[in-house]
Amino acid sequence: MGKKYLIDSNSLIEFQAKLLPIAGQLFVANAIDDSFNISIISEIEVLGHVSATPDLEKFISLANIFDLNKDIVTVTISLRKKYKIKLGDAIIAATALVNDFIIITRNINDFKNIEDLQTLNPFEV
Repeated sequence: MGKKYLIDSNSLIEFQAKLLPIAGQLFVANAIDDSFNISIISEIEVLGHVSATPDLEKFISLANIFDLNKDIVTVTISLRKKYKIKLGDAIIAATALVNDFIIITRNINDFKNIEDLQTLNPFEV
């Protein structure tokens, strides 16, 4: 694929539930096959939901899960101050920025004002 992606919580859930359009489903599948990257926040959001199943836990266990580190924390703080973004979204954005990822998300508006951050909506592939 060339580019590297970070998959947001909503896209993980929609992919697993097969709710994405066919092109989006294939795109996310290819991104996962290439390098399955998620933020620690997405792991918490997805597996912390009451609907999380053992199959979903197995699926998430296959991901490269990016924990918080000093660089991500520093960028998160900066994003929170500059954009007044929710903490979870700021951590996901910071993880993408620090690691040069494009975020796959349906919630483009959560990230639209952040400079140098690229997003991709799997419903618009």
